[in-house]
Amino acid sequence: MATYDLEEQEQLAEIKAWWKQYGNLVINVVTAAAIVVIAWQGWNWYQRSQSTQAAGLYNVLQRAAQEKDLQKVKAASGELLEKFGGTSYATLGSMMAAKALIDADDAKTAKLQLQWAVEHGKDELRDLARLRLASLLIDEKTYDEALKVVDGSSGPAFEPRFSDLRGDVLRAQGKKAEAATAYQSALDKLDTLAKAGKEKDAQGWQEQSGAIYRELVQQKLDSLGGSK
Repeated sequence: MATYDLEEQEQLAEIKAWWKQYGNLVINVVTAAAIVVIAWQGWNWYQRSQSTQAAGLYNVLQRAAQEKDLQKVKAASGELLEKFGGTSYATLGSMMAAKALIDADDAKTAKLQLQWAVEHGKDELRDLARLRLASLLIDEKTYDEALKVVDGSSGPAFEPRFSDLRGDVLRAQGKKAEAATAYQSALDKLDTLAKAGKEKDAQGWQEQSGAIYRELVQQKLDSLGGSK
């Protein structure tokens, strides 16, 4: 028993010595790990909270747009962009507000909404905002600005539509040869997507409506004397 007590005391002394040397480090590591876990949980909670609040405000905006209450549309959209600009609801809200404003003949404010969506939106939502902004600029006959919006890369599902819009701008500028090239590019991209089985429903197209869209682009090309 005496031997056991001696060995036990030696082990205890070693543990004390080790802890004296490394104890603070262990505490710091454990504390840091705990902080990381707490911060991660807190961030997830914050993100969920932000998303929930943004969704509620988006619903308010949606109802206001349906009721054609422009003041409420502007107020809800402004709050979405200010408080929840990092969420997808903000981008969706800015595009919905833009549509309501266009319907009310307030293209100037609608353009600001779409420009925000282009600058802050991500991936497909950003591409969709670019298309809507370009269409608005074409209606305003600000063709050079419209070309700047449609130029640049986009998601594969949107490439045909961007080429198509580019053709619309060039045709409006009287550049028929360049417009024909753009329309042909749109048709080629539509065919490539279809053959590869990668055609997406990003813009709400079903297979039949996609075929109708292709025919419309073909008609634009044919009207310029082009052929497929």
